[in-house]
Amino acid sequence: MTPAVKLAKKAKVLHKTHEYKHDSNAGSYGLEAAEKMAVAAERIFKTLVVDVGDKKLVVAVVPVTAMLNLKAIAKAAKAKKAVMADKEDVMRSTGYVLGGVSPLGQKKRLLTVIDSSAQDHKTIYVSAGRRGLEIELNPLDLKQLTNADFAAISNE
Repeated sequence: MTPAVKLAKKAKVLHKTHEYKHDSNAGSYGLEAAEKMAVAAERIFKTLVVDVGDKKLVVAVVPVTAMLNLKAIAKAAKAKKAVMADKEDVMRSTGYVLGGVSPLGQKKRLLTVIDSSAQDHKTIYVSAGRRGLEIELNPLDLKQLTNADFAAISNE
């Protein structure tokens, strides 16, 4: 059981885990998850980590069908600019490997922003902390568990 799943269970949040056989040759982890779980891709959200300066990291949760808008995430984080974080910094601060980074149960709690499109769905899917494992939950529960804000941070 991953730290993400443990956190959801401990908080008694209604959730479901979904496991599928991950293909290491898959071009997009999120689109692979949508296909293998037969779920609309706009309900699968990826967890990205950006650096907003002074090595301050911020988590962005956006649909796999969209690109993160770096200007929008910087604004949401009250920073001047944002760049994608260094891979090693991501793994060190979250405790997860790339492709399996979950917004839940990270080693270090980071400021988290969830794309406002998540609110269009009763449930969304995010990584449960490893490749091939997703956790399905209500976006408001995800917001509460991560102490996040909703903002328009993707280019759809």
